[in-house]
Amino acid sequence: MYRTAVEKLYEWKKSKRRKPLIIEGARQVGKTWLMKEFGRLAYADTVYINFDSNPRMAELFASDLDVGRLVRGLELYSGKKIDPDGTLLIFDEVQEVPRALSSLKYFYEDAPQYHIVCAGSLLGIALHGGTSFPVGKVDFLKLRPLSFKEFLNATGRERFAELLASRDFGMIASFRQTYIEALRQYYFVGGMPEAVQTFADDGDYDEVRAVQSRILEAYEQDFSKHAPGELVPRIRMIWNSIPSQLSRENKKFVYGLVREGGRAREYETAIMWLCDCGLVRRIGRVTAPGLPLKAYEDLKAFKLFVVDVGLLGCMTGLHKSVLLGGNALFSEFKGALTEQYVCQELETVPGLGVYYYTNDRSSCEVDFVADDGEQVIPVEVKAEINLKAKSLKTYIEKYRPSLAVRTSMADYKREGVLVDLPLYAIEEISALDRAGDL
Repeated sequence: MYRTAVEKLYEWKKSKRRKPLIIEGARQVGKTWLMKEFGRLAYADTVYINFDSNPRMAELFASDLDVGRLVRGLELYSGKKIDPDGTLLIFDEVQEVPRALSSLKYFYEDAPQYHIVCAGSLLGIALHGGTSFPVGKVDFLKLRPLSFKEFLNATGRERFAELLASRDFGMIASFRQTYIEALRQYYFVGGMPEAVQTFADDGDYDEVRAVQSRILEAYEQDFSKHAPGELVPRIRMIWNSIPSQLSRENKKFVYGLVREGGRAREYETAIMWLCDCGLVRRIGRVTAPGLPLKAYEDLKAFKLFVVDVGLLGCMTGLHKSVLLGGNALFSEFKGALTEQYVCQELETVPGLGVYYYTNDRSSCEVDFVADDGEQVIPVEVKAEINLKAKSLKTYIEKYRPSLAVRTSMADYKREGVLVDLPLYAIEEISALDRAGDL
C-alpha cells in the first residue's frame, strides 16, 4: 500500500539538518507500518523497539541518557549492530517510556548521525501532558488516514489517481462516473489502512464495517484506559454527539446537544483530549478573512469532525445500500459526510490552514476558508451537483477574493474568480493560483 508520507520520510533522511522524527496520528492510521516499510525501502537494516509493556527498555532509559550507553543497550536488546548510516532506529509506543522521548535531545545534540523515527498511538496526549522533551530538537510528521488519491492507488486505480494529479480536467470529465463511484466507495470505506486493505482484497463492505467497528471499540477502550477517570464520561459524550452535531444545517458545535444545559467549561478538556490523540479535528470559526486566519479565529465557535469519513458512517450505522444506492431520507446526512470528506482532503494539503467563516449575524456562512500563507480561499461544499451558493456569492461580493472554490459532483469550470472543482479533485486546490488557473 503506497503512502505519500514515504516521500516526506525520504526528504527527512536526506536533510542536512535532520533531527529525530516524531510521527503523530491516531491509532491505526498506519504509523507502525509506515516506519517499518520506510526502513525496508531506505535502509540496510532496521532496529524496531516497542516500548509498550517493555520493562527492559524502561530500565535502560531510567538511568543516565548517555547516547553511547543507550546504543549499546539497544544493540544488546535487538541482537543487531547499529550502523549510524545504514540502520533505522524505530521507537514505537514511545510515550510509554517518557525518558525515551527525553533522550531524543541527546541523540540530536551528541549523535546526530543516528536515524531515529518515533511514534505512539497516544503520543499527542503525552506531549501535551507535560512529558519532558526539548522543543526544537525533533521534527514532526502528521500521518492521517489514506486520502482519496491514496485510496484509488490502493484499490487498483493508479492511473485514475495519476490523471487527477495531471489536472487534465477535460479527460477527467470523460471518466466522471468512475470517479463518482470511487468517491462513494471512499465515503463508506474511508481511509483507515486496515479497512482499505480489506476492501481492496475482497470488496466486501460488511467486512469493512466489521473492521471499522473494531477500530471504534479500540478507541472506546483507550478512553477508559488512558484518560483521567473523571474525564471519561465527558469524552464519550462528546465523541458520541459528533454525528448529530454534523447533521445540523450549520454544523457548529453546540454543547447543549451533548447534554441539556451543557456548558463549555464542562467539556473543553474532553475535547482537547480527543484532539490531542488525533481522533477529532477542531475547525475554528473566523469572522473576517484576513491573513493569517489564525489571528481572526473565534475561539468560542468551532466544528468538530472525526478522524475518518468511513468511521463517521460506521458510528451512525449507515448501511451500504443507503450510501451507494441513494435514498431520499439520506439527503441531509449526505452533507455531513461530504463536509467530513472535504475537511480530510484539505488537511492533506501541506501548509494549508483550515477554518470556516460566518459573519457577525451568522446570516452568511462559508463551509471552509483555507489559508495558504498568501491568500484566503473560500470553499463552498455541495454534496451533489446543486450549484446554488448564496453565502459564497455574498462573501465574494463583500471581500473580493482572488480565488473562490465551489466543490460538488459537477465538472471543473472557471468563471472569473470562481472555480467549480469536483469533490473527487478537491486535493488539487493547492494547484489553483490567484486567478483560478491550473
